[in-house]
Order: sequence, then structure tokens, then C-alpha cells
Amino acid sequence: MKIKALAGGEAVAEAMRQINPDVAAVYPITPQTIIMQKFADFHADGLVDTEMVRVESEHSAMSCCVGAAAAGARTMTATSSAGLALMWEIVGIASGLRLPVVMSVANRALSAPINIHCDHSDAMGCRDQGWVMLFSENGQEAYENMFLAVKLAERKDVLLPVMVNLDGFITSHGVENIKVYDDGKMKNFVGEHKGNKPLLDVKNPVTYGPLQLQDYYFETRYQQIPAMEAVKKAYLEVGKELSSITGNKYSYFEKYRMDDAKAVIVTMNSTAGTTKAVIDRMREKGKKVGLLKIRMFRPFPYTEIMEDLQDVKAVAVLDRSASFGAHAPLFGEIKNALYALKKRPSLFSCVYGLGGRNIYEGDIEDVFKRLLKKELKKVEYIGLR
Repeated sequence: MKIKALAGGEAVAEAMRQINPDVAAVYPITPQTIIMQKFADFHADGLVDTEMVRVESEHSAMSCCVGAAAAGARTMTATSSAGLALMWEIVGIASGLRLPVVMSVANRALSAPINIHCDHSDAMGCRDQGWVMLFSENGQEAYENMFLAVKLAERKDVLLPVMVNLDGFITSHGVENIKVYDDGKMKNFVGEHKGNKPLLDVKNPVTYGPLQLQDYYFETRYQQIPAMEAVKKAYLEVGKELSSITGNKYSYFEKYRMDDAKAVIVTMNSTAGTTKAVIDRMREKGKKVGLLKIRMFRPFPYTEIMEDLQDVKAVAVLDRSASFGAHAPLFGEIKNALYALKKRPSLFSCVYGLGGRNIYEGDIEDVFKRLLKKELKKVEYIGLR
């Protein structure tokens, strides 16, 4: 193991170097560019033998991934914001064809107005497109999530694409000490890729993407449902295997100082780190506060979250995206998770950080103080002028 000072995007590229995918589709967009630019450096230096395909748009990038994965290649790409939105049509095709593509997303706001900074509206815009969705608090988690993603996507009981999310600029460009594990161990962990019914196996011809109308479309789509359900067991098994290398735990969500917590914040990605700092300071003052940090957003761990929040008095869900005309995405899922409880915690929705607006420790401490007193509005907009 080596410790390197890397930006989060560089850490993702470092994982890609160790995985050495067969094909990588490349198209730049802020703030994802750092990922593929660094990977291109590795390619130019002869450290990977990946076939890098420089395409003319993100729509073409995902189209390239679909073709490569269908041919039997281990395939990766990366994007952000409008790039993910432009892929939208093909993102659904990748999952519908059960292709184990892995894509990192440096989360960034969607237009309009034009904005290049972090929120989660890009990922949340395609949360029902049949992709497994992992979120990363920091560069270290983003790096390790890439290995989880490859191993998980390629399992025969899953065969679904995986999206690894990290906060644009905050994580993608923030430099941290990253533990980079031994190349050989990581290569052995992901193993050799064996395509599932590849198009290039001419002795066993198959058809990808045929027309299906009322006759079979329903049945084919249904197959994604048990596959997504199988992800939960598979994720824990793959995480246990990775843990033998890293020593880290890979659960659906992380519980931080929740054993006796009366007030809990639920959030994901980099804001979880800020929340931990606030919790440590408030705990020193005797305040019983805690954090539940979501790591796996799709499939969503409803039952497990219900079990871990059932004894909490009050919960505030911090969303870095809005769902216009409906509950904010993460809040809606937490509310669904708690529905079956006879006695539910008081639940509050807090939308924050749209377009990259900072959320400070003072903001989070204020949420906790009002949460302990149950003085929050049912929907709060943190930092809104």
C-alpha cells in the first residue's frame, strides 16, 4: 500500500489504472474531466492497455460503452451534469441490456441557469434508470467504490451497470491522502472479465436490443427487478471480500455515533464529513446527535434503515437536490422506509447546496439544535437568501 496525495478524481483514475478496463469511452466535461484526463496520462505512459475511444459527445460515450460491453469488453466511462443528461437515452439501454458498464459521475448541477458546481440533480435525474448507485464521502471512498462497482456489476446474479458518485470539485478536485492498495491485489480482486453472451462469440450467436412490443417487453423489463434485488446480498459479499484487503467496512450506509442518538441527520457524499465534525463537537457538550450516511442509494435499503432509525426521536434528511412538485429525493426514500413503523420519528426535509452553495458547520449545528427541539419546519431550505 502507498499513500498518495491525490484529488478525488485522480483517485478514481488510479483505480481505473489498476483495473485496466478493456475499453474506456472519453469525453470531457467539468468537473469530470480530471478523471479521464488523468487516465489518459496513464494510457500515454503505457501503464494501461485500454482501448480509449475519443467520442464527440456523452451520448456517443455511453453508446460506445454499450457496444463494447455487448461485445464482451470490460467497459468504463465518466461524466457529469449535462453530460449525464445527454446520455439519458443510452443509460437506460445499458441497464435494459444488462451490461455491466461502470461510470463515475462527478456530481454537478443541471442547467438552467448554467452552473458548473456541485449538487446531485444529475444523478437524481436518472435514479430510476436501472443502475446501481453508490455515493462517496471522500476520495478514498470513491477510489474503493470503483473496485466494488466492477466486481458487483459483473456478477452473474446482477449484470447491471453501476454509477459511482462523488461531489464535483468538492471531492473531485479536493486533494487528500489516499491509500492506494497493491496493484496485484486489486487486479486479483476484480479478476479477469468474462463477458456474458458476448456478440463476438460467433459460435453462440445472440441478439441484443430487439424490438419487443406487448409480447415480451414486460417480461424482459421485469428481469431487472430481481437483479436489482440481488444486488443487496451481492454488495455485502463483494464488500466483505474487499474488506480483507482494505480493512474497511462496506455496508449500505454508515452509522456515526448513533447508538444513543436522539437526533439524526441523514445525508450522503461530502456533506457527511462536515456533519461528522459537527457531531464530534456537539457530543463534547453532551448533545446526543448522530449521522446516517447513505452509501448505496440504488437499490435502496428500506428495511435496514427503518430498523436503525426506529428508536430515534427526530430525523432531518439533507438533500443536495430538489424534486419539483414532490418530496426531495432522499427525503422521500427515508419517509418510505419509516412508513411501516407504528411509532415514527419526527421527520424533516432540508434542501441545501444547490449549484454548489456551501453548507457550513454552523448550518449543520443549527439544524441539529432545532432538530433536538423539533423546531424545524417540515421543509427547510438551508442557506437560501
